[in-house]
Amino acid sequence: MKYINKPIKLFFSCTAAWLLITGPIQAGSDINAHQLYMDNCASCHGADHGGYLAPPLNSETLKGRSPTVLRSTIMTGSFETLMPPFFGRLSDEEIRGLVKHLQTTPKQPNPAWTLADMKASLKVYVKDESKLPSKPTYAIDSMDDLIGVAARGKYGRGTGSRAIFINSKIHQIVGEIPTVIAAHIIDFDPANERWAYVKTDTAEIYKVDLYSMKAVRSIKTGFNGPGMGVSRDGKYIMAGSFVPHVAVILDSKTLEPLKAFKLEGVDPDGQMVTSDSGMIIGTPFADIFAIALENAGQVWIVDLKEGFPVTKIKNVGRHLHDAFLTHKGRKLMVASYDDSIVAAIDLKDRKIIKKLQAGCVPHVGGGSAVKVDGRTLGFGTNFGTCDKTVVSVWDLDKMELVKQVPVSGGTESPAAHANAPYVAVDIITKDKRARTIHLIDKNSLEVVKTLDVGGHAYFPEYSADGKYLYVSAGYSGDEVVVYDSNSLKKVASISMESPAGIFSRGRVKYMTRGLSPDEME
Repeated sequence: MKYINKPIKLFFSCTAAWLLITGPIQAGSDINAHQLYMDNCASCHGADHGGYLAPPLNSETLKGRSPTVLRSTIMTGSFETLMPPFFGRLSDEEIRGLVKHLQTTPKQPNPAWTLADMKASLKVYVKDESKLPSKPTYAIDSMDDLIGVAARGKYGRGTGSRAIFINSKIHQIVGEIPTVIAAHIIDFDPANERWAYVKTDTAEIYKVDLYSMKAVRSIKTGFNGPGMGVSRDGKYIMAGSFVPHVAVILDSKTLEPLKAFKLEGVDPDGQMVTSDSGMIIGTPFADIFAIALENAGQVWIVDLKEGFPVTKIKNVGRHLHDAFLTHKGRKLMVASYDDSIVAAIDLKDRKIIKKLQAGCVPHVGGGSAVKVDGRTLGFGTNFGTCDKTVVSVWDLDKMELVKQVPVSGGTESPAAHANAPYVAVDIITKDKRARTIHLIDKNSLEVVKTLDVGGHAYFPEYSADGKYLYVSAGYSGDEVVVYDSNSLKKVASISMESPAGIFSRGRVKYMTRGLSPDEME
């Protein structure tokens, strides 16, 4: 599950999504293949040709590959991935030129994107925010009922790429924010219900007014990288990149960049490295951000005070990625791909509590934790690149493995709710199993039901009240499917192009999916 020292990023299950091209490009004898790649492929495969959501495409990774096979893949697409066929959309000359470029271009040095570049990219769409409406312009009982969906669009960009907001009580769209490039992450202001922040595959961040459903500002914080968090008081945003190896703190009101951090350090094997940004998370526990340095195996805690000082926790694991919070936001559970462990970190004492056994290439997504018989149980999914495919369950009070629940394939994102009986996990294995969601009973810790969603089923999320389970059905489905959480009957379908991540605004109340708000206060 590696390419050149770096595991494949599977955030949107596009392991074999070779190219994401926007539209037809005029044929001509002088094809600028580099620009073709940068304009249309880099958002998924990395601006440095080093991979991102999909595999790296460069002279090393494609060494020995048949140009004819690569050309055919572009023409026909790849079944059960985000890549559609491009026959008829690109000329044969363009495809041949692009294949040649990919097979002769090495992985590129990490390009710079400075504070000055960020400031120059800042765009203001609403100059006077005081004129925005004082309440939602649509009917909704509580803003917590909002669910945001990152719709990628068929080609990862274009008119289908947008953040779509749904009233989860009535399963109707109440607003859409065009993002040009595929939306990746949606986060909400914990202190002010009207604001949300959307980050794209190419690291643009949009500040969204949820009352009017308008983007009011945007800024480009890098070239690609999913990491983003909002502080508990709503004053700051932190965003990180894979390309370049930087993170930045922004003023959430203006999106002005305040401080950049070069992501580098000594990894667990004693090598000095620069690093991709893994998870970034704010916490209700304190005025801090936590950020994982993927390649350096470190977690940095950034204090939100003058100068933004950093505490570095080293030797957390080899290739860190995502994480979730528990115990009122004090404990941070960080996945380490290469070690197949999840490391528990105490954010108060700023040290590693314990490293817990997990499945092959653990990917905990937004995480899930539930209270059962007085125990806090955490659920961790994993990409399952060995023969053993399981969901790990830990006792997060004692920090010990309770059980590994057998499932039918690799998994990516668990979902739970205090009022729902099941922990839902998506199966990402690339065959018909990817149409399914497994439901694990909270008490028996067994898979008791399986839903066949239709399209590729991923990123389950419960509504804020726990009554409904939302699931993206991408590829052939192009819809978000809604189920009753108890009966598991399908109650609604909402059409959109290639829906991916689903984010309930209710998360700001319970922080970790599955815990009730009173357990996070």
